[in-house]
Amino acid sequence: MGFRKLIAYKKGFKLAMEIFELSKSFPKEETYSLTDQIRRSSRSVCANIAESYRKRIYPKHFISKLSDSNAENSETLVWIEFAYACDYISKDTRKKLENNNIEVGKLISYMMNKPERFM
Repeated sequence: MGFRKLIAYKKGFKLAMEIFELSKSFPKEETYSLTDQIRRSSRSVCANIAESYRKRIYPKHFISKLSDSNAENSETLVWIEFAYACDYISKDTRKKLENNNIEVGKLISYMMNKPERFM
């Protein structure tokens, strides 16, 4: 099984693509701040999951990279909050993104707590 088959990766990738599409409508003055940051952190979730999967023969490295992924996921949630506070996304969109973000975080936490299932 490759990292692309991991549920956390699939859901993280889907969330990152949703954020990418939504962020296309953010104002131009946000290009090098909010837009760049939210895209970067949401994509880093998946990149760190992929890296962790390649290091899974070393449980401590595996968990460490998953911890990085979880941190990026938390950062993404902060940028979602800013996007909502700046009126770039609706309340419903915010709730949907937050729910998806929380789900990804739970999946990553599960992997961290049960690394033997991925070795």
